[in-house]
Amino acid sequence: MHGDSVPDSYVYVTEEGVARHYADGSVAALAWEDLAEVRIEGGSDADILYILLDHDGQSCVVPRSAVDAAFLARLRYLPDFDPERLGAAVNASAGESVVVWRSPEPPAPLPDFEYD
Repeated sequence: MHGDSVPDSYVYVTEEGVARHYADGSVAALAWEDLAEVRIEGGSDADILYILLDHDGQSCVVPRSAVDAAFLARLRYLPDFDPERLGAAVNASAGESVVVWRSPEPPAPLPDFEYD
């Protein structure tokens, strides 16, 4: 059978967040308001990954092949986001992981515990 192969995932960027839908039906999603960190994991130009993390360590991984102008524009709206740092990280050598943005807001404090 000839034709286009089915991609292993689709990435949707909305005003609310990012969602990656995998071929097996699973979904990894992250709301922009919950975003705590953006990392770039380098390899060859074709396999660069944008790793989005929340304060609880949940992630949504966006491959470079799924990155479009809407995704990059939304990153630029993050407080104190530095596009030059992003560009440098994307051009980093293979195998590196570079944090390009962290939320200026600290994670929510742990609840107060009462000790006897």
